[in-house]
Amino acid sequence: MASAFTAAAALLLFFHLQLLPSAAQPGFISLDCGGARDHTDAIGIQWTSDASFVSGGQATQLLVQNSMQGQQFTTVRYFPADNRKYCYTMNVRNRTRYLVRATFLYGNFDNSNVYPKFDISLGASPWSTIVIDDATTPVVEEAIILAAAPTLSVCLSNASTGQPFISTLELRQFNGSLYYTTDEARFFLALSARINFGAESNDSVRYPDDPFDRIWESDSVRRANYLVDVAPGTERISTTKPIFVSTNEEPPEKVMQTAVVGQDGSLNYRLDLEGFPANAWGVSYFAEIEDLAPNETRKFKLDVPGMPALNKPTVDVEENAQGKYRLYEPGYTNLTLPFVFSFGFKKTNDSSKGPILNALEIYKYVQITIGSQDANIMASMVSRYSGEADWAQEGGDPCLPASWSWVQCSSEDAPRVFSITLSGKNITGSIPVELTKLSGLVELKLDGNSFSGQIPDFSECRNLQYIHLENNQLTGELPPSLGDLPNLKELYIQNNKLSGQVPKSLFKRSIILNFSGNSGLHMVNNGISHTIIIICAVVGAIVFLGASIGCYFCICWRKKKPHEDTVVIAAPAKKLGSYFSEVATESAHRFSLSEIEDATDKFERRIGSGGFGIVYYGKLADGREIAVKLLTNDSYQGIREFLNEVTLLSRIHHRHLVTFLGYSQQDGKNILVYEFMHNGTLKEHLRGADDDKITSWLKRLEIAEDAAKGIEYLHTGCSPTIIHRDLKSSNILLDKNMRAKVADFGLSKPAVDGSHVSSIVRGTVGYLDPEYYISQQLTEKSDIYSFGVILLELISGHEPISNDNFGLNCRNIVAWARSHIESGNIHAIIDQSMDRGYDLQSVWKIAEVAIMCVKPKGAQRPPISEVLKEIQDAIAIERGPQEMQRSTTIQQQLLVSNSNRSMADSSSVNHHLDLEHNGESFDELLMRPGLR
Repeated sequence: MASAFTAAAALLLFFHLQLLPSAAQPGFISLDCGGARDHTDAIGIQWTSDASFVSGGQATQLLVQNSMQGQQFTTVRYFPADNRKYCYTMNVRNRTRYLVRATFLYGNFDNSNVYPKFDISLGASPWSTIVIDDATTPVVEEAIILAAAPTLSVCLSNASTGQPFISTLELRQFNGSLYYTTDEARFFLALSARINFGAESNDSVRYPDDPFDRIWESDSVRRANYLVDVAPGTERISTTKPIFVSTNEEPPEKVMQTAVVGQDGSLNYRLDLEGFPANAWGVSYFAEIEDLAPNETRKFKLDVPGMPALNKPTVDVEENAQGKYRLYEPGYTNLTLPFVFSFGFKKTNDSSKGPILNALEIYKYVQITIGSQDANIMASMVSRYSGEADWAQEGGDPCLPASWSWVQCSSEDAPRVFSITLSGKNITGSIPVELTKLSGLVELKLDGNSFSGQIPDFSECRNLQYIHLENNQLTGELPPSLGDLPNLKELYIQNNKLSGQVPKSLFKRSIILNFSGNSGLHMVNNGISHTIIIICAVVGAIVFLGASIGCYFCICWRKKKPHEDTVVIAAPAKKLGSYFSEVATESAHRFSLSEIEDATDKFERRIGSGGFGIVYYGKLADGREIAVKLLTNDSYQGIREFLNEVTLLSRIHHRHLVTFLGYSQQDGKNILVYEFMHNGTLKEHLRGADDDKITSWLKRLEIAEDAAKGIEYLHTGCSPTIIHRDLKSSNILLDKNMRAKVADFGLSKPAVDGSHVSSIVRGTVGYLDPEYYISQQLTEKSDIYSFGVILLELISGHEPISNDNFGLNCRNIVAWARSHIESGNIHAIIDQSMDRGYDLQSVWKIAEVAIMCVKPKGAQRPPISEVLKEIQDAIAIERGPQEMQRSTTIQQQLLVSNSNRSMADSSSVNHHLDLEHNGESFDELLMRPGLR
């Protein structure tokens, strides 16, 4: 069965619990979450502290006293409110049913009085949403599942308020066929009601009275919508005589020794069933515990309003149970019940006694989610490292409900592992063979470890594009099968101990190959027929390649030391003259390194930095001020971003995009040259020194308008549409007149025919579209999400991710702002440093469009043209009634001319080179004008 429990239960999870049931309580696991030591409670249950099994959570004491009895309810374990899941794993017996019970008692453990809300799951399958609305009232969730693997996982995730936490986690093994259902491979049972009727107190019945430790709630408990509308004449009865209960679900004898009877001929009740309407498993428990006279009978029928089919069978408890003091258990194993469930029992005309009811159970069917198709493979892999590495203990299904921190997954219903990044984890031994079985794998990064032995055969990974094995201790020859991977684009194997010949098959396609630092590895040039970027070991390799292959054009640059790595770009044979004849007037200007060094005083004044490199101030000989971006990331990704930006910026021009002046490639330095933006980044003016802050709301709106116009050009004025992919306040720059321009196009990509682009996720945390992160499907709506975050920054002045600004248990500006905006409290998010006098209506307009921009689904987000219109309307509100009328007139005119403008603008971008997907290949890229 390819279910979530086959997959996820097999995984060694974030909390890897090697727990053996005690001899006194076989089949029991009782975890005191946050407890410091093992103990036995008043009813004899042996609780185990989870302290030695937790990695990532924190234990703390409850601050508010509660009515729950036992040491296990004085502490909790809580977890960060982030995008990860936190899981427990318990050892189980395969093909056996278990009761799983999780208890959540808030007790104001975080001293914030912010009631948490988060999800729990069984493996990959959603179980319930935990909603805390009282500090002293516990939330208890129970489920019955069939274990389909040797382990079973319970995971906490997706906190929308507060922090996920847990008080206790319990596992109880059932025997035989208890709670068997015909669909247990596709559904598990979530408890809705388990009631002990006729109870003699408010106390629940559980272990040791129930050997399976089910908790039977007393019908004497009073709360809203729980066992109300009780029929007149309902009385409690009880007995001390033994009851035979060893059949079917085996309810405890103590529960069956009490009952209610309808002395006036009927029993009626009403209760709310959380999570309904739904398909249900429902059973009534009866035992005749009164000594009836020979002429007395007790016959009755079930009465459920609106469900006449249930009313037909007649119950004669003594006859059906084949005697007094014996269990009779009729029920329906699959029926649809409403949220408000009214039911009753009415005596038949030939009965002298009213109906009786001892107990009742109702469960909801919950569908099992199919987990990752690679779950079993990943389980096998992490089991190798479960006792020594935190990354191998994250738990649950590798993809659902959230992926492991070092894994990305596809967006299918049964997802596959798409990317694995285990760089610098100090992993030893051979490369796990399980990795070669991941047929959906696209990216594999194992660099910076201590892997030894040979590189395994990855021929089953037909989708593999990026392989990073550099800086390990790998030995032996390269597998020839690497050259047979049809989609391979990058192979980094430098700084290992590899030997032998580089397989000729690697040179049958465009590929990036780095094998420097492997003294025993050499290359034979026969059969090279495609573009290859080869990062070689010594200068001699250049001479060999360039001299021996006369039909190849080589562009070479070298690092400072003569024997360090040299990069060679080789292109297919053409006459050299043809390359230069292709240079067009639209090409980017190429600066010499000496020009750049003169302009920057040899890179003296540093004005910024980022993932790409360092930015320096410069001034050209003609007096133009420039910003010089020097590449420091010389990995293939860095080079790719450099080439992407050169190619893109040389072909797009707009007043609200930072002007690209040219580039330089010389002596191993890769440099981009832009116009100098005197007032730095928007980020600096929102969260910098007080003197630098933009305190005018109107000015913030004008900056938003400028940026939106730049984005609109990318989305609608370019053909194909260009997706920026890294919009953020630090990529919006301000000129000397405080006009805004969009910058940094290293990650930008063209859309294809207006559809999505499949891509490895890149971007900045806090601005990253969650739909793109999950699906790897990039559209222009991913930019809209990022711009919505920027709008929230303009309103609040806060950064997107913060541990301090959004309350104790909220770190994300989107969740924080949404909660205030949807509750109507706009003042709670307005930057207190802004000048007073702004029109609140204009702030509301921007807040509302920002919330539309950050909708979870891209299809729900507006296009940038609509966002721009809302910003312009807000500006008009700020400027007054005359500007409002003027804005309306201009927008009407723009509607008429918009199609013509879009067609004209698109002529400036005939095509954009994509170095990853769907565009021209490296062969074509290297032939493009401007790269000479």
